[in-house]
Amino acid sequence: MNTPVIQCSGLWKIFGSNAKDALRAIREQGLSKSDMLREYGCVTAVADVSFSVGKGEIFCIMGLSGSGKSTLIRHINRLVEPTDGEIIVAGRNVNMLSNSELRALRSRSVGMVFQNMALLPHRSVQDNVALSLELRGIGRAQRIQTAKEKLKLVGLEEWALRFPDELSGGMKQRVGLARAMAADPKILLMDEPFSALDPLIRRQLQQQFLELSKLVKKTTIFITHDLDEAIRLGTHIAIMKDGRFVQIGTPEEIVTEPADDYVADFVKGISRLELVTARKIMTPIADAAVMTHLNGATVAATDKIGTIIELATQHGGDIMVMDDNRPVGMISRRDLLLGIRG
Repeated sequence: MNTPVIQCSGLWKIFGSNAKDALRAIREQGLSKSDMLREYGCVTAVADVSFSVGKGEIFCIMGLSGSGKSTLIRHINRLVEPTDGEIIVAGRNVNMLSNSELRALRSRSVGMVFQNMALLPHRSVQDNVALSLELRGIGRAQRIQTAKEKLKLVGLEEWALRFPDELSGGMKQRVGLARAMAADPKILLMDEPFSALDPLIRRQLQQQFLELSKLVKKTTIFITHDLDEAIRLGTHIAIMKDGRFVQIGTPEEIVTEPADDYVADFVKGISRLELVTARKIMTPIADAAVMTHLNGATVAATDKIGTIIELATQHGGDIMVMDDNRPVGMISRRDLLLGIRG
C-alpha cells in the first residue's frame, strides 16, 4: 500500500451515558454487545476498528444493516465523536482539531456523498454544485466556472440551469458527486450513494464513478451493503459485523480466502469469472517443465478466469501462465473447473 491518507487505530464508538465505563468493562471482562445493553444501557456501534487507506484507493466497507459502517465513516470528518481511538487524515489527528480547523477539513479536504443528496430545491443545479465554494467566499464567476467543470465530468453540463425537481434519481446522485468534488477535496466519503437506484442506472453510475476515480484519483471510502458493488469498485474491501472488521483484503482475497463462515456466506454467490486470476488457480511449475509446452496456449498471471475459459475452448491442452515473460505455472482443465467452482 502507498502512503496512507487515512488511518484509524483502535476506534470505538459506544452510544450511551455510561460509554467510558462500558468500554472499560468490555476490555476487562470481554462483555458482549447484548451484555453491554443489559448492564450499562449502551450500544456498541464501532468496536476496536483499525485500517488505513492509501492515496487514490477506493476502500469499500460493507456489512448488513446495523453493522456500524455508516457510524464508522462519520468519524473520518468527526461528524461523530469517538469514544476512544485515533483518526489521522492527511497527517493530522482529527480528534485534536479545533472547531475552525474542523470546518476547514469538512469544507476543503473531505467531501461527502450520501444516499439522499439533499439538493436545495430553490437553487439551480450549478448553484447546488457551487454551494461549498459560495460558503467559502469564492466569487460567483469562479464558482460557476468550477461548477460547470464538475458537471461536465459527470455528464450533466447541459442541465446546469435546471432545478432538482427536473432531474431523475440517477441524475441527482451525479449532481451530489459533482457538488462533493467542487471543493476539490483530497478525500471522498460515500455512504451508500447508489443503493436507492434501479439496477441499470446503478451499474451505469458505478462505471462512471470508476472512470471518474481513475481521472481525479481521489482517496475514497465507499459504504455499501452490496458485495457485487464492493467487488466492482473496491481496491480493498472490509467486511463489518457487529461493529468490528471481520476481514480486510482485495476483492480476490475476500472471495477466494474468506476469513470465517460469515464471510464465506457473503461471497458464496459471487461469480469468479472476472475476479479470480490465473495466478490463484494455477499449479506452479519449475522451468524444466516448460519444455513440454513450448508451443501451447499462454495467459498472463493477472488474466481472469473468464479470459482463460475463452482460451480453453480453443485449445485442448494445458495452458501456461506467464509473469514478466517467465513461465510460472500451468492450468489444467481440472484447475480451471476448480477455480470456477471455488
